[in-house]
Amino acid sequence: MPLITFSNPDYKDKTVYAVAGSFTETVLKIATTNKIPISFNCGEGDCGSCLIKVKYIGDKSPMGYHLEEKEVKVLQELGKLKKADIDKLMVDDIPSEWRLACQFIPRDEDIVVEYETQ
Repeated sequence: MPLITFSNPDYKDKTVYAVAGSFTETVLKIATTNKIPISFNCGEGDCGSCLIKVKYIGDKSPMGYHLEEKEVKVLQELGKLKKADIDKLMVDDIPSEWRLACQFIPRDEDIVVEYETQ
């Protein structure tokens, strides 16, 4: 089971287990289940309020799901991704460090999620 450490300067870091291979549990759902106050408005990937920064830890290569078009659009609007960034992610086949908590489904890898509070 992967470990997800939620990190915010106003709260003590909290590490939780995520169910590996569920492919349905978003970071936002894991956070709300564990009473971690990540900011969000819509929960649908439209508003960008649940922006998170993901750091992969451990010796495994990152496996996180790649960005869908909708998430790319929002991250570009937020100024977190530029066209060159997207091209590099696709060529190198790596996930982005900037994600939307409502869209990002962690895989079997340990990560640190930096987030804003509600």
